[in-house]
Amino acid sequence: MTQSTVVLATKNRGKVREFLALLPGDIAIKTLDEMGMSAPPETGLTFAENATIKALGISALCDAIVVADDSGLEVHALGGAPGVWSARFAGEPADDERNIDLLLAKLQGVPDKDRTARFVCSVIVSRGDQVLLESSGFCDGVVGHERRGKNGFGYDPIFILPNGRTMAELTPEEKNTLSHRAHAFRQVAEPFFELVTSEPRRS
Repeated sequence: MTQSTVVLATKNRGKVREFLALLPGDIAIKTLDEMGMSAPPETGLTFAENATIKALGISALCDAIVVADDSGLEVHALGGAPGVWSARFAGEPADDERNIDLLLAKLQGVPDKDRTARFVCSVIVSRGDQVLLESSGFCDGVVGHERRGKNGFGYDPIFILPNGRTMAELTPEEKNTLSHRAHAFRQVAEPFFELVTSEPRRS
């Protein structure tokens, strides 16, 4: 059975690891680094808009199925911030530690009951100039007061799940059963695999 190459439209190593864990090992995967490409600027106002911009922008440059996502943290006490600006909440260049420090500073004095938040992920699958599949996933929790855990990336060390553990305290296998990215991808997994296995591999 022949397969198409799948390009992951990201240079974020954490996202690459999570996507690779969600995909069968026999699918030919290329990252933007491996393709020598960079994603277009994320100028959308929603996660879905940004994921679409990335997917179609990379699709225009290569003959491959492209998987793009945009994800971030929405904190209810901050009116949904940092939202689509999650990766660069503390400014350029993007830095996870500075982002966490700024978020904790903004929530200083906010009681636990008002620190509710959710991770959001929009996934877009495209080829050429067409969006072929799209989905969104969510993961609810609260923002803690300090970092806990060494796994994950981004805001994972301060995002506390209903089970009392932070996202960064989960094993990669546990995270891939309940994360926003896993939820979003699983919604389109079956048609995605059909796409990948139904088109001939191109050199």
